[in-house]
Amino acid sequence: MPRYTVHVRGEWLAVPCTDPQLTVGWLGREAVRRYMKNKPDNGGFASVDAVRFLVRRCKGLGLLDNEDLLEVALEDNEFVEVVIEGDAMSPDFIPSQPEGVYLYSKYREPEKYIDLDGDSLTTEDLVNLGKGHYKIKLTPIAEKKVQQSREVIDSIIKEKTVVYGITTGFGKFARTVIPVNKLQELQVNLVRSHSSGVGKPLSPERCRMLLALRINVLAKGYSGISLETLKQVIEAFNASCLSYVPEKGTVGASGDLAPLSHLALGLIGEGKMWSPKSGWADAKYVLEAHGLKPIVLKPKEGLALINGTQMITSLGCEAVERASAIARQADIVAALTLEVLKGTTKAFDTDIHAVRPHRGQIEVAFRFRSLLDSDHHPSEIAESHRFCDRVQDAYTLRCCPQIHGVVNDTIAFVKDIITTELNSATDNPMVFASRGETISGGNFHGEYPAKALDYLAIGVHELAAISERRIERLCNPSLSELPAFLVAEGGLNSGFMIAHCTAAALVSENKALCHPSSVDSLSTSAATEDHVSMGGWAARKALRVIEHVEQVLAIELLAACQGIEFLRPLRTTTPLEKVYDLVRSVVRPWIKDRFMAPDIEAAHRLLLEQKASWLLGLFLSLGLL
Repeated sequence: MPRYTVHVRGEWLAVPCTDPQLTVGWLGREAVRRYMKNKPDNGGFASVDAVRFLVRRCKGLGLLDNEDLLEVALEDNEFVEVVIEGDAMSPDFIPSQPEGVYLYSKYREPEKYIDLDGDSLTTEDLVNLGKGHYKIKLTPIAEKKVQQSREVIDSIIKEKTVVYGITTGFGKFARTVIPVNKLQELQVNLVRSHSSGVGKPLSPERCRMLLALRINVLAKGYSGISLETLKQVIEAFNASCLSYVPEKGTVGASGDLAPLSHLALGLIGEGKMWSPKSGWADAKYVLEAHGLKPIVLKPKEGLALINGTQMITSLGCEAVERASAIARQADIVAALTLEVLKGTTKAFDTDIHAVRPHRGQIEVAFRFRSLLDSDHHPSEIAESHRFCDRVQDAYTLRCCPQIHGVVNDTIAFVKDIITTELNSATDNPMVFASRGETISGGNFHGEYPAKALDYLAIGVHELAAISERRIERLCNPSLSELPAFLVAEGGLNSGFMIAHCTAAALVSENKALCHPSSVDSLSTSAATEDHVSMGGWAARKALRVIEHVEQVLAIELLAACQGIEFLRPLRTTTPLEKVYDLVRSVVRPWIKDRFMAPDIEAAHRLLLEQKASWLLGLFLSLGLL
């Protein structure tokens, strides 16, 4: 008998269908009837016939025709949503899908696997796991270490030894011994009570990263989780069954308790879950739809699932990877601007940077030399002002190797810390199978990634600060020798006037966001946890800073390409012409004023997809730079 899981006003209902000739409209009415039956006031409806509604798939939100037969329109056990007329404008309306559903509806189950052993995960690996490019499996060595660790826990239970979090309460209740017959309830209560986060849920990509990273830490074999339970967690990841994890609520010690508890809550079949097949639904329905059973927690397993710095670190991975990508592309954008402003290449001379040999500075200077006028890649624009009387350029052009360079070095420093954290055991207590004992410590404290991500935000912000000043130079005719705001018929047209204001606004906002969160600490848990890292906010605001940097550089990229229009028919170097062509493939030249926000978003998308960086890499691989 086919069965459908139907979402009506926040409630999830299982509706069996006995007749294959029944229609989508019948399913909607039956779901509303069941919803009304469960409500004391009939849900505020006079009758089922009085309710006007639409029915749509949860996957992709495609609307269904009420007259279509269920056997034709839907698959068995498919998730659908009944949207009551008027509810979409109600403050109580909760959609079944996260923001950006158009992206998630394209999800395809991966065929490739990544082997996790707890020791060798990279930031690139975790970001790719978040994007859904891979499934997970454990290495045989990891499986053995997990089993050995669990044997220690089983021995503690058998011998009734008093150990924190296994046979005692948590935090201030560490001295409260729990009866053996209550140990399973202790773990469930831990997960339920600690699931106290607020705010929007993590996107599927970020939740997938969080889950993958927790699996990697458990695979190290110091958490005491059973292999059976860990394999159930991996099955949920591989099916893309992702818990509802609010983004706010962690102070970053003792680990990221609130978000990881929400992650575990879905795995035990409580709270909400999301999958590409179901959208948001009750966790028990999502797991069932994928042929999975809720995890039944054994002693220590609730604590094993929620104790660690994985929220800070997984978001930190995304921040590091996006920062690396935008830093590389910032050099390309700045080189294009320098060319449009008829700057000199002398400041990038090899000898200048050899006598101040910071690694990042040398790399950036090399990129500029590779992109700008040279014997290998001559520029007609550079040739047009070769004999001008200008001796040196403004700092925003001349000092790019020094300013961009330290950003590159900052990213490398932070990436090293985050990579170490990815492959670290961050539980408490730690289970050491080789010693046959558990030891309480402080590896859950998030100060390392928190401090690093605060530093990352401060460093990467500078790419936007200097970019905004270059946008000003492009728009200001007294500095650029180009039409005011890069548009013909100024006055009638405003051109890039307000795009520059947007860049200025984002840079100003970044200045406030760059205040370190990790300098703060508030005592929690009745002064047991009396120093915390505030690393969750450090990670979230670092990502926001990086997004603003991307958007500012997208505006500069558009402005620089627009500047080239006024220098035609002169051409720049071959690599920079390719970058210009890339931009023009998605944004046409600015002849007169038009709706500009879509152009900025299109340029931002190019940077997110690293198209300009890919071009540079291609030229380097071919020996053309």
